[in-house]
Amino acid sequence: MDLADVGVFVEAARAGSLAGAARRLGITAMAASRRMAALEQEVGARLVHRTTRALSLTSEGEAFLPHALAMLEGEAAARAAIRPSDAGASGLLRITASAAFGRKVVAPAVAAFMHVNPEVSVDLLLTDSVVDIVAGGIDLAIRIAPLRDNSLVARRLADNPRALYAAPDYLERRGVPSKLADLAEHDCLAMSGATHWAFVASGGKPVQQKVAGRFTASGVEGLHQACLGGAGITPLSAWDVRDEVADGRLVELPLEDAALPGWSIWAVYPTARQAPAKVRLFVAALAQRLGEG
Repeated sequence: MDLADVGVFVEAARAGSLAGAARRLGITAMAASRRMAALEQEVGARLVHRTTRALSLTSEGEAFLPHALAMLEGEAAARAAIRPSDAGASGLLRITASAAFGRKVVAPAVAAFMHVNPEVSVDLLLTDSVVDIVAGGIDLAIRIAPLRDNSLVARRLADNPRALYAAPDYLERRGVPSKLADLAEHDCLAMSGATHWAFVASGGKPVQQKVAGRFTASGVEGLHQACLGGAGITPLSAWDVRDEVADGRLVELPLEDAALPGWSIWAVYPTARQAPAKVRLFVAALAQRLGEG
C-alpha cells in the first residue's frame, strides 16, 4: 500500500475536501484525486463520498481512518528513529489546548519553539471541548483536568493551582466570603449548566457546594471577563489571573473551611509508541517554560 495515497486520504478527511488535502500536501487536485482512487482500488472499497464542494467518509472510510493514521505514524516514528540525535524537530506538529491556556501559554511557547526549530510548522487548535485526538490526527493535547481516558498516554507537566477570585468593586458591594456556605449568598459565575462546584474540605473530604448567579458561560474566558467586570465570583487558574492580581483588578478569596481541588497540566499523547522528535522536544520546552513561570 502506497503511504502517499494513504496520506491523501488522511488529509482529505481532515480538510473535508480533496482540494484542501492537495493544498496541505503541495500537490495538484488532480494528483490527489488519482491517489485517492488508487487507494480505494487497493483496499477494494469506497472510502469517501465526493461532491463538487465537499467530501465525507463512508462507513468503510471511518473504519479505515484509524489504521491509516497508524500507518503514517509508524512511518514518522521509523524516520525519527534513524535521524541523528542532534537533528532537531521537523514536520507539521498538531496541538490542541483550551482557549485561554492556548492563547496565554501554549501559543507563545509555540512561537519560541518554531524559532529554535525552523523545520517545524504548527497547527494549534484552541477549543474548550474535549477533542478525540486519535480520530483527529492530533499529535499532542495539553489538558488541565483530572484525566479520565486511560487509553491515552499522559505526562504531567506542572501543577495547576486554582482559587476563587472576584473584582474589588464586587467585594465592596457584596462582602467577602470566608466560608464555603457563604457562597450561597453570592453571585457565582459558573460554566453553562453547572449547578455545583467541587471543593475539598479542611479534613480532606470532597464536598459539593450549590452555586447560582445571573451569568454563565460556555468557556473559562467568558467567566474571566465577567469576573473582571464585577459580575461575581468564579474559580480561575493562577496562570490566568497573575497580571490582574498583581495590578489589583482581581482579588483571591481563600476560604477557611475548604479549597478547590488541585489539578495538573498534562501533555496527552494518542499512542504509547515513541513520540516523534517534534512532540518530545516541544513537550520538554513547554515543561521548562511552565517550570520557569
